[in-house]
Amino acid sequence: MPQATFVQDGKYIDHTPGGALASGDVVVQGDLVGVVLRPLAAGELGALAVDGVFDFAKNTGVAYTVGTILYWDDTNNVVTATATGNKQIGKVVRAAATTDTTVRMRLSQ
Repeated sequence: MPQATFVQDGKYIDHTPGGALASGDVVVQGDLVGVVLRPLAAGELGALAVDGVFDFAKNTGVAYTVGTILYWDDTNNVVTATATGNKQIGKVVRAAATTDTTVRMRLSQ
């Protein structure tokens, strides 16, 4: 028996939500954070992206430089540089100014 068998490339993982999810919703499962790609009804098997580049919501008043590690604040539904109580989701790939409402990031966990 092999120690490991290839299943898929790992860009997406199966997910069956307990409640309806919209495209673009962020889902936290333990230390794994994924993005819903298409609307999912409760109990419907779908996929979460766990790899790729996305624009994530951020608070205005903060700026991020390329390469900054960011975390998902699941309470306020925005990215943050604060690790405590939040889950790491990736790194900034395009700088965001204090006036921006989103920041472009590459998922990496």
